[in-house]
Amino acid sequence: MDNSQKVTKGNSAASFAAESDKKLKKVLTFQDLFFLSMGGIIGSGWLLGVAAGASAAGPASILSWIIGGVIVLFIALTLAEVAGAIPKSGAIVRYPHLTYGSYTGFILGWAYLLGAVTTPTIEAEAVLTYVATYVPDLFRTVSGVSVLTPIGILFGVGLLGAFFLLNWFGIKFLGKFNSIATWWKFILPVTTFIFLLFMFNKSNFVSYGGFAPLGTGSIFYAIPAAGIIFSYLGFRQAVEFGGEAKNPQRDIPRATILSIIAAMALYSLLQLAFIGAIKWPAGISWANLTSSDLGTSPFFTELKYSGIALFGAFANLLLIDAWISPSGTGWIYLGTSSRVLYGMGADGYLPSALLKIHSKTKVPYIALIASLVIGIFFFLPFPSWYLFVGFSTSATVLTYIISPVALQVFRKNAPQLKRSFKLSYAGIIAPIAFIGGALIVYWSGITTLTMITYATLIGIPIFYFVYVTKKLGISKLFAYTFGIVGLIVSITGIILNYLYVLYAPAGESMTMKTSVFLSTLIVSALIFVAGTVMTGKRLSGEKKIIFTSSYWLFALIFLTDLVSYFGSFGNGVIPFPWDTLLMAVIYGIIYVFAIRAGYKTEDLQKIIEEQYELPIIPENSEDK
Repeated sequence: MDNSQKVTKGNSAASFAAESDKKLKKVLTFQDLFFLSMGGIIGSGWLLGVAAGASAAGPASILSWIIGGVIVLFIALTLAEVAGAIPKSGAIVRYPHLTYGSYTGFILGWAYLLGAVTTPTIEAEAVLTYVATYVPDLFRTVSGVSVLTPIGILFGVGLLGAFFLLNWFGIKFLGKFNSIATWWKFILPVTTFIFLLFMFNKSNFVSYGGFAPLGTGSIFYAIPAAGIIFSYLGFRQAVEFGGEAKNPQRDIPRATILSIIAAMALYSLLQLAFIGAIKWPAGISWANLTSSDLGTSPFFTELKYSGIALFGAFANLLLIDAWISPSGTGWIYLGTSSRVLYGMGADGYLPSALLKIHSKTKVPYIALIASLVIGIFFFLPFPSWYLFVGFSTSATVLTYIISPVALQVFRKNAPQLKRSFKLSYAGIIAPIAFIGGALIVYWSGITTLTMITYATLIGIPIFYFVYVTKKLGISKLFAYTFGIVGLIVSITGIILNYLYVLYAPAGESMTMKTSVFLSTLIVSALIFVAGTVMTGKRLSGEKKIIFTSSYWLFALIFLTDLVSYFGSFGNGVIPFPWDTLLMAVIYGIIYVFAIRAGYKTEDLQKIIEEQYELPIIPENSEDK
């Protein structure tokens, strides 16, 4: 008897997940959920995002915060209806599964996992970036970028260990402790904004290259690349911890929407104040702002050297807050990433051991330990906040496009679901949310986007190794052969693009770069789409649909990477804004096909029956 059978006593992963969900403590109030979301939002973004935004777009970065906030608000509105109807811990990786079945569910779950498990590491790096103000040995400069030294990495591992312990003590402790910390995290930014207004210099908005010194396109590039969307995405904590809420259907939508609105106001005002208070160091411009002291400790530097004693004293509180704000976000996200692993275990994608709940603290402790180990690993390839934030943002947003689609699919296939919040004008808001979310991924630029594309594709072979043979009855010869080929193709794609396209040797011709990029992308598209088609042909019924319903996602991934290379965020053959308009049209078409591809999965039917306490009739399916 395997481990899953020992734990579930013969039941499916979905049945075991239902039992595990019941063991989670339902203790979080509306205030707890709101503060979890605000605690996720007010982290390293407020300490470092303003400098990154100004460096990417100059004074126009204020518009970046507003535009990014509106897009995230639209996504959050659609997610609020979905989460209010189906509140689950690890929810965002479970909604694709309920909408399209296991294949699309796994791909998007894998992409979301890439974003979720990396965030605690990013927040630990943010803490160390500020700490380097008085402990310079934590960082060294490599090719103009400050990266962690071995000692810095060791300190980062220690921070992750502290995040782990806070989660280990249980969800009730985490919720109450976080509420206290979030009050501090809210008061400090507001006070900083007020003080900086006394140093406001309006000439900073017009005298150093104008309002948009790096071009109009930079406004949109800054949204994913400068940590703007990364900051906003903390709103999802109310959704992720939904399975542990007292009144989830009422409180999740309210906490989610209110947190976005509050964050938009706070961050836009902070960006305004930061730009107005800059005193320009010699040789520093908008483009290299983050290489100065303003990049290491933006608000601390402005207040410390303001010439006003009160402000200089207050600046020291920011060094304390540099521990509290990112750490607060980090410990929340470590809990979030454990819920993502829990959700993927619940869907049967990963071992059922991830569903184990600790008998005393009632947390998914195996998933929590796994999150800690994975987070530690990511210190190595991304030893800098500025290097890491774009990757994590794009991986996460790629999965957020599921919420507007899920809203429409659930309305079509499960109209009887109990909805505490029903979004008005969903026919307008949902497609805008989908297109806006997809554009955020497109705006991240060809370097980040290419890494995300191949990192996401690496997850597909894992699906074939772990899931296909056990759950779908596909022969091991076919599944393992395709898995190995897919793994080789995706890893080769990362290596070749890294060496010859993204970081090509000096003097390499554009022809060579384009040839390598197109050949790897075309081969990858052919291999993965052909493998999906062939797998579908070997199945029937719902097992076949889970593969045929995935084509829209492949179209989105490969077309985004293709146009990005030739667009204004790549080599500029298609100038801004025409490339963005082209992608908006493409995403609109994909959205229509994505809605049509959704269907009533067996697990969605089970949820409907559970809500109405109807008898569940077992059926043969992929999840049995």
